[in-house]
Amino acid sequence: MALKTRFTETFGVEHPIVQGGMMWVGRAELAAAVSEAGGLGIITALTQPTPDDLRREIDRARELTDKPFGVNVTILPSIKPPPYQEYVQAIIESGVKIVETAGSNPEPFLPYYKEAGIKVLHKCTSVRHALKAQKIGVDGVSIDGFECAGHPGEDDVPGLILIPAATRALDIPVIASGGIADARGLVAALALGADGVNMGTRFMCTQESAIHPTVKEQIVANSERATQLIFRTMHNTARVADNEISRKVVEIEKAGGTFDDVKDLVAGARGRRVFEDGDLDAGIWSAGQVQGLIDDIPTCGELVSRMVSEAEALIQQRLAGMIG
Repeated sequence: MALKTRFTETFGVEHPIVQGGMMWVGRAELAAAVSEAGGLGIITALTQPTPDDLRREIDRARELTDKPFGVNVTILPSIKPPPYQEYVQAIIESGVKIVETAGSNPEPFLPYYKEAGIKVLHKCTSVRHALKAQKIGVDGVSIDGFECAGHPGEDDVPGLILIPAATRALDIPVIASGGIADARGLVAALALGADGVNMGTRFMCTQESAIHPTVKEQIVANSERATQLIFRTMHNTARVADNEISRKVVEIEKAGGTFDDVKDLVAGARGRRVFEDGDLDAGIWSAGQVQGLIDDIPTCGELVSRMVSEAEALIQQRLAGMIG
């Protein structure tokens, strides 16, 4: 069975399931495995040190699958920004046809994507930002509820409200993101008006995910309460796994600390060590409340197949059976 939605038709994938681009996680093996399973796998551009490294990573994914996959480009304010234009050029020259954008407004790069025939899926955390993305011409939006890993925005609106609010307001396909791990989340998102789902933490916890096995085992062990919200006082909220470092950051913030007081604790290089070495307290690492719904470490093929078949059963048996 394939669940056909506006997203699958617009973006040319079999199942309405997207693997979000995640720093240090979205590599060729994972993206290719998700795409090979019929979903949309995504390589994270900035995980690759240079645009040429990104070209090579795209080539590696092509060796593993002939199905469509995308590349994530997250634009964040920084003291020394990476050469975004060169990464965009690498994506275009590599012939990738789907880009997931996130962070700042993608408008400066949209003409380049459009000219190359690339479909753009933009990540948003509010209806107002999604409407702006639609207005500037993206092809779909991924809407992140407050439950999500990473940056949920500052409005604190959970998916149960944000998804139908977004789908009611928008004309383009909407992907539901945050708090989704299985067929129940997929069917619920479709019922709320979404055209598919985006999963980050769930895909981190698969066989093909290149992160250290200890991290995957911790995700399985964790409950839905095992996250911390950092940078709240800086109005740049991030949901990360509960560990020694994230607790310390929250403590410093509560005592009136500034970013300068925590910058060494939250350095990206430290978070990378968590994923590479399996040292769970080496730094901060993103994980959503959905950890409480993750009980195993399947292959991407097993996960996607299970979600689609169980979604079919939920729709045809449980829900249809309620109609008297």
